[in-house]
Amino acid sequence: MFLLQAAGSALRVHAVRFGPGQELFGSLQAFVEERGLRAPFIITCVGSVTRATLRLANATATNTNEVLQLSGRYEIVSLVGTLNSDAHLHISLADAQGATVGGHVLGDLEVFTTAEVVVGDAADLQFSREPDPRTGFPELVVLTRSEEERAA
Repeated sequence: MFLLQAAGSALRVHAVRFGPGQELFGSLQAFVEERGLRAPFIITCVGSVTRATLRLANATATNTNEVLQLSGRYEIVSLVGTLNSDAHLHISLADAQGATVGGHVLGDLEVFTTAEVVVGDAADLQFSREPDPRTGFPELVVLTRSEEERAA
């Protein structure tokens, strides 16, 4: 097994509910910033949206225009990822027939009825993103609190 980075930490858990018309992605980022979370991530989410803008899996660093804009009523069947200032979230949505679609969240996630989200914060870690020349994308960097203090 080849790990690029790994670290353990104590966990703090936060629960939040967003209501109709709220933009979920931006609301989550504001929630994280208001509480000063340093290594936040999605534990679980249930709810529904009426809009979503997703980048599809075939996008590359040089071709990031493979974007899907959805409009309609969709159940959130999965939302995962990290919520640091350069959040990296993936979502799966199901339409009225149960067909699913998913991708990298670019934004525009408008809540339909509710979005009930449980957010974890790795209390002893700090998440950031740095460009990775191998992928062409900003990728996760995990620092322990002591590493972060030494780097400051």
